[in-house]
Amino acid sequence: MEPYQLPWSPLDPAALPDLLADVGAPWWLAGGWSIDAFVGRVTRVHEDTDVLVLRRDQAAFRSALTSWDVHAADPPGTLRPWPVGETLPVGVHDVWCRPTPSSPWALQLMIDDTGGEDWVYRRDARLRRPVSSLAGPASDPARQVLAPEVQLLQKSKGRRPKDEADLAAAAPLLSPEARSWLRDALDLVSPGHDWVRSL
Repeated sequence: MEPYQLPWSPLDPAALPDLLADVGAPWWLAGGWSIDAFVGRVTRVHEDTDVLVLRRDQAAFRSALTSWDVHAADPPGTLRPWPVGETLPVGVHDVWCRPTPSSPWALQLMIDDTGGEDWVYRRDARLRRPVSSLAGPASDPARQVLAPEVQLLQKSKGRRPKDEADLAAAAPLLSPEARSWLRDALDLVSPGHDWVRSL
């Protein structure tokens, strides 16, 4: 059976601070769970648990998950083992993790690039934002939660039902600054995007 056909049993986001306690590099709860953290309630069923990390810190995260079975989407659409000590090629952005080879998948690392101290949007390098501003208002001392406007930008390309649901849940709660940033980002990378009307 191909790895992509195996089931998921998403890691509880509350377990992330302990799991990643020794990384020594920043990370952000991402995906649908980050939207729920922003909204303040669970709005839908979550099929996975996503964490955003920076490419420059990939070795620290791979070392922190030494005992786990970790696979890179390389090439995209295909999983292959990611051994400790290997630097992933540029262009590899997704890593699937599970406690053992026979376990369901539990965690997905989303690896994004940086330019200096700026985060770089993976689909359009013109769009950048200070790494220091990636944490949103749902962050707390135990964990950083990706800013909702950044997560919604990531979701804007797929337009899956769950992405539309996340937009509907989060958009009314965005601050004027977050709303303006997302609107400007969509105008830059996806001119004419339908979501702009919701902002």
